[in-house]
Amino acid sequence: MRNWRARLVTRVIHAWFAIARGMTLGVRAAAFDAEGRVFLVRHSYVPGWHMPGGGVERGETLMDALVKELREEGNLEIAGQPELFTIYFNSRTSRRDHVAFYRCTVSQTAPKQPDREIVESGFFALDALPDGVTAATRRRLAELAGEVAVSDVW
Repeated sequence: MRNWRARLVTRVIHAWFAIARGMTLGVRAAAFDAEGRVFLVRHSYVPGWHMPGGGVERGETLMDALVKELREEGNLEIAGQPELFTIYFNSRTSRRDHVAFYRCTVSQTAPKQPDREIVESGFFALDALPDGVTAATRRRLAELAGEVAVSDVW
């Protein structure tokens, strides 16, 4: 259960997006390094560990947004071609939000230093994820591994 501050921030952001955009679209990535570890981030404004990602801006392609978010949230560069896994309806956030979810291999150009948005980040083995990984992140990783059926809802 998210705390009241996280819910308030999410509602304010989506209220603004409702004015600025008819529908919101985001990207997230299961970003794996050469050792098969997944990159996760902990934000300053919502609890838990998440896969990196963010909103797609007007005039921006999904790939542009993916490259930008991976660079901003982890100093990550994509190696090869990212695989679009599926697109989810993110009904817990709003009735207008969708997330394009990618799987990709990345390299890190430099360790990500904490900032106002990302307070902690790192690569983690799938069998040694940090405490506080969100349920949605765990579900996405299970879907990628073929352990559970792919959902339509984030």
